[in-house]
Amino acid sequence: MNHKKAFHIVLTGRVQGVGFRHFVQKTALTLHLEGWVRNKADGSVELEVEGLEETIQIFLDLLKRGNSFSRVDRMFKTELPETYGYQSFFVKY
Repeated sequence: MNHKKAFHIVLTGRVQGVGFRHFVQKTALTLHLEGWVRNKADGSVELEVEGLEETIQIFLDLLKRGNSFSRVDRMFKTELPETYGYQSFFVKY
């Protein structure tokens, strides 16, 4: 049986000022994942994502490739103890 999982992700590299948050949102919505994404003051991008683990792995692989303007140098992934029941995937400001 497939259960939803939740992960906290931080991405570093050229991920701000290049449309990366909207790329993350569009990719998540295409894969029917829920959560949020935002820029952090240190220049990284932070997100929480919920969904089936296999789908989340596809999502993370796509994020590593990025859009044509971004470059992901590092990805830090932490599994969260529970899901929060997000209804969509949104950009936090």
